[in-house]
Amino acid sequence: MRTLIARLDSDGDVLLSGPAVRAAAAAGEVVFLCGPAGVQAAELLPGVTRIVEWECPWIANPAPDVRAFDIEAITALLRGIRADVALILTSFHQSPLPLALVLRLAGVPKIVARSVDYAGSLLDVRLRDDPDLPEAERALEVARAAGFTSSDSRLAVVEPPKTELSHPYVVVHPGATAPARTWSPDRWAKAVVALTAAGYRVVVTGGPAEAGLTEHVAGACGTDLGGRTSFRELAGVLAGADAVVAGNTGPAHLAAAVGTPVVSLFSPVVPAARWAPHGRHVLLGDQNAPCRGTRARECPVPGHPCLDLIDPAEVVAAVAEVTA
Repeated sequence: MRTLIARLDSDGDVLLSGPAVRAAAAAGEVVFLCGPAGVQAAELLPGVTRIVEWECPWIANPAPDVRAFDIEAITALLRGIRADVALILTSFHQSPLPLALVLRLAGVPKIVARSVDYAGSLLDVRLRDDPDLPEAERALEVARAAGFTSSDSRLAVVEPPKTELSHPYVVVHPGATAPARTWSPDRWAKAVVALTAAGYRVVVTGGPAEAGLTEHVAGACGTDLGGRTSFRELAGVLAGADAVVAGNTGPAHLAAAVGTPVVSLFSPVVPAARWAPHGRHVLLGDQNAPCRGTRARECPVPGHPCLDLIDPAEVVAAVAEVTA
């Protein structure tokens, strides 16, 4: 049995597909189709046999042009995989049908996905959406509908490398690809000072493009690791932490996957019922703020009140709660 699993978004989305991957891997090979922003997470998923990278023009942001040559090329590549079944994993606001058409033209005999739209002959099994299901469980239900049996919806990654950081410490991860989904930089910096004053050693993490942000947030109190770890090495840093403080971003899901509790500064631009860390966590932020459900990348409300009204002392108290 060879299963193609498609999740064409970013790292956090790919990590949340992990339970579906493990369910399919119990029956054979898993080929994982993902976008450039999800490759490093796909490399950490237990059960993935092969990764195919493709920048999908109806998923990627910013989106590349739709070119006939590219569609023909990915169709030919998918035909060569000779998958027995394909699972298309999408967020609630995405349609699986364009990719289902490509997979059908590639000769995949069985295609399973969630779709609110009539799918005709594009899907062999069509699931309706459930607005209250966490994303990891939504993905696992697609795998079950394809015939794979598993009740394990926990997140997991392959064994990360051991960190050389001395313990104990708390990780603060201030960055996010969508600014609306994280705290303002000055608020993060004040939280690092407050955590340090409360007796915690603070390690600040971030990607290469976030080095300026992490330097500002770490200040004189924190240890700045911004741009100094690969995604796999970041998994090791998070695994060694007592707690992780982060916005709604991929490293929050990575922390959950390595079993570290999360203090989640969660903006309600997407629903927490689906996107909160899939593990032990404390949720902070006004979930009824005016930005609720907008899916905004930039905060549409002056002052970013859903998160910037959080006092750093609340973060300290939340860290104490999850590390108790």
